[in-house]
Amino acid sequence: MLPPGLRSPREVTLYYDEVYFSLINSGQAVPFVYPWATAGAALVLLYLLIDHRKSPALAWARFPVLGLLLAFQAWCIATNRARSPAAAFGVGLISSWGTLWVAAIMVANDCQVDFKRIERTSDDAVNEAVAPSENGNRTNGVVQGQLGSFNIRQRKSPADSEPSTDLQDAPRNRHDRLYWQSYPASPFSARVSWVADVFCSFRGVGWTWQTSGIPPPPRWVEAQMQATDNDVNVGDYRGSEELMVSRTGIRRYADRSALLTNAAISLVIGYILLDGIKTLMHRDPYFWGYVDSEAPPYLPALITNSHILTRTYRLVLSLAGIYTALWTIFKLGPACFCGVLGPKWLGVRGEAWMNPADMFGSYNMVLTKGLAGWWGGWWHQTFRLAFEAPSVRLLKATGIDKHSFSGKALSLFIAFFLSGCLHASGSYTQLGDTRPLLGPMRFFLLQAVGILVQTVTTQQLKRAGLVDKCPKLLRQATNFTLVHIWLYHTAPLLVDDFAKGGIWLFEPVPFSPFRGLGYGAPDDQFFAFWNGLAWWRNGEHWWDIGIAL
Repeated sequence: MLPPGLRSPREVTLYYDEVYFSLINSGQAVPFVYPWATAGAALVLLYLLIDHRKSPALAWARFPVLGLLLAFQAWCIATNRARSPAAAFGVGLISSWGTLWVAAIMVANDCQVDFKRIERTSDDAVNEAVAPSENGNRTNGVVQGQLGSFNIRQRKSPADSEPSTDLQDAPRNRHDRLYWQSYPASPFSARVSWVADVFCSFRGVGWTWQTSGIPPPPRWVEAQMQATDNDVNVGDYRGSEELMVSRTGIRRYADRSALLTNAAISLVIGYILLDGIKTLMHRDPYFWGYVDSEAPPYLPALITNSHILTRTYRLVLSLAGIYTALWTIFKLGPACFCGVLGPKWLGVRGEAWMNPADMFGSYNMVLTKGLAGWWGGWWHQTFRLAFEAPSVRLLKATGIDKHSFSGKALSLFIAFFLSGCLHASGSYTQLGDTRPLLGPMRFFLLQAVGILVQTVTTQQLKRAGLVDKCPKLLRQATNFTLVHIWLYHTAPLLVDDFAKGGIWLFEPVPFSPFRGLGYGAPDDQFFAFWNGLAWWRNGEHWWDIGIAL
């Protein structure tokens, strides 16, 4: 628990520094140090670089490899600690996420057998690389039915599509082809690229297991990959879309300049918003970890005199902080992969259409689908495959119909339980007075309860004919109201735990114009990165030497 009397976020951060070094010096914890922290991931990558498709023994070895990874990551969560508040949360989150992701791609699915990705090469290489399917037809089309346990998404023409005459991301000549690349037998460099890609492609863009909510690639991509004639002329597809928009509102550009313009504008806006949000948080002791503190005096009396309005203000600011931070960080992906590196270094993965502009969907999903739309359409779907894979495998093993009520309920609770595990792990590795099970875990399980109740209630109202009789605006207003009432009562379980753990002490911007002008805490400065995020550590053993967080 924070000692009383700390007067600024800087003082709270210095207090956590003392806690961290006390734990390390006393031997109660060990520092989270790179490269030793990557030992578990390195083991998995080395295993995946070995072709096990024709060896039952090597294929079975993925289970003990996962067991070793699980043991290592559990040890990290139990013993490793980081000095930086955000890094302290990241120790638990990354450790648990790594285990879930490997389980999804290596156990729930055998990625070497089940997965394929879009790759570009010459016609001759395509003819050799594209393997025949079970019915004897080449599997070089975008749509091939089912792969493993997942349905491959069918191509739909979005209503918001716009025509384009820009084909700068199209193949440079007719001998440059796109195809579905299975796990490469050779050369080894291609295998390294394939394994690194599957290990990092959490949303599966350009893979046969691309998660739902992402719009399809441009028509020229699909036309070329569906073609059986090697003489496809990409110029015939100048009617392809410049902008594809999915049903959840995620955008996918075909034009590199449009994507980079969007990313640049978003990064500037995100920077300003993050600085403003962080400045407000610095003036409210709640965000330092004093969750029972009174409302900050700068707020209007209408808010400070109301417990409901004070809580609402803090919940909204917490949501704004989480959303804006993630939204801004996600914009770095297209800027880096498409803008800085590009096709020259990344090949097809550096092209605009392989880098969707958004991670979050449209808020209209909340208005139309309520709490299910909040978590299944509007909120980012980065972890979706790892959350779905265990339930897909379990339903298949038990014979439960995934479309039945029991199948949907089981999938729902497994997904939110795993999400609770991720955030509870992050809570556990923080330095503050957190409650991993009663905080984050309970919050996410309650979201599953809320969605289930909403689904059952909606079905009953539809059977009674009441839903169809209600105007659309009334249905949207009802969804909006019920979702936010539910989150008002459940979200404090999560955001209070964030505050107690010190996660709001993280500095998201290196330079703060607002705090430099004196709008923050009394000891705030224009240069915000005053407390080091990482430093070089010289420990007593080789595994204790490296970059410490």
